[in-house]
Amino acid sequence: MKALTWHGKGDIRCESVPDPTIQHGRDAIIKVTACAICGSDLHLYNGVIPTMQSGDVLGHESMGEVVEVGPDNKELKIGDRVVVPFTISCGQCFFCKRGFYSGCERSNPNSEIARKMWGASPAGLLGYSHMLGGYAGGQAEYLRVPYADVGPIKVPSGLTDEQVLFLSDIFPTGYMAADFCDIQRGDTIAIWGCGPVGQMAIRSAFLLGAERVLAVDTVPERLALAREAGAETIDFMNEDVYDRIRELTNGRLADACIDAVGTEASATASFDSLVDRVKMATFMGTDRPHVLRQAIHCCRNFGTVSIVGVYGGFLDKVPMGSAINRGLTFRMAQTPVQKYLPTLLQRIEKGEIDPSFVITHTATLEEGPELYKKFRDKEDGCIKVVMKP
Repeated sequence: MKALTWHGKGDIRCESVPDPTIQHGRDAIIKVTACAICGSDLHLYNGVIPTMQSGDVLGHESMGEVVEVGPDNKELKIGDRVVVPFTISCGQCFFCKRGFYSGCERSNPNSEIARKMWGASPAGLLGYSHMLGGYAGGQAEYLRVPYADVGPIKVPSGLTDEQVLFLSDIFPTGYMAADFCDIQRGDTIAIWGCGPVGQMAIRSAFLLGAERVLAVDTVPERLALAREAGAETIDFMNEDVYDRIRELTNGRLADACIDAVGTEASATASFDSLVDRVKMATFMGTDRPHVLRQAIHCCRNFGTVSIVGVYGGFLDKVPMGSAINRGLTFRMAQTPVQKYLPTLLQRIEKGEIDPSFVITHTATLEEGPELYKKFRDKEDGCIKVVMKP
């Protein structure tokens, strides 16, 4: 089959790889009908996530038709149309039983590697490094889905691939970001990053009752899309974000702040941002947490900082003194996608949201390597790429 594979920093190829096969009784094989490039895939593309190996198949936003089912899988049948969560979860362990599917104790066969880095291992992830399982991803013609009797959700025939594909990751992630904010009527939510996850967080914040959303970015197309949803936008290259948020909130600051950027924050003129880039370039740091620092300072006393942008290692100069003395709450996670799927599918079916609004480019797998670069460099108005294998 054809698939997009990783061969080093900036080197993504479309090439032939072996077809997946059933390896365990609860597996399923799907024929991929739509897949997407995620912002977190760019961390792989940029070479900042460790334990990747040449030839790894990428992709964790996929859906398609079930073509083979393991003998122990009683939930799916051949012909079912499903969306596949990026988190791989057994459904039976301590964490899965409590709805913390992204903390699954059984789905990462390489958990010892993750423990050495983080103290404990989260769930295995599709198409995302050997530290998180080394599973082949879904930017391919076919995908093996482990624990497929727990993860995939069946899709009603009346909905298009484009409407439901993002249930695999970015819609639940953006919704969780807003859900973590415990939004009350009248709240003002500030969101850093107007990429795909940030766009979902903007609309989710309004769905959950926010009165105002302040969206921080600098890319014109992303800011325009945020304004279409009703957000007030702040261009961080043209104005001071902290001063502007103070002005817009009459000095109180935002009720909650969402970091939808993570480790590879864009460079700004601020001193801390420049230091972050120097540290990463000289291997003296693992992440660039400029946005997290700013979100902490822009959050009102006893507010919430919600973190869904990906961080990988140890963060420098995080202002914990500000957080502690002002009573901030931190909420963060890899998204337990399965927890949110039924609710979000219902919202799509009811017409409360159509996640396809974020798609700017539709392509083939063969066009994938060039679109990785275009997406990273924010060229041609590229906000979200969907590929049709």
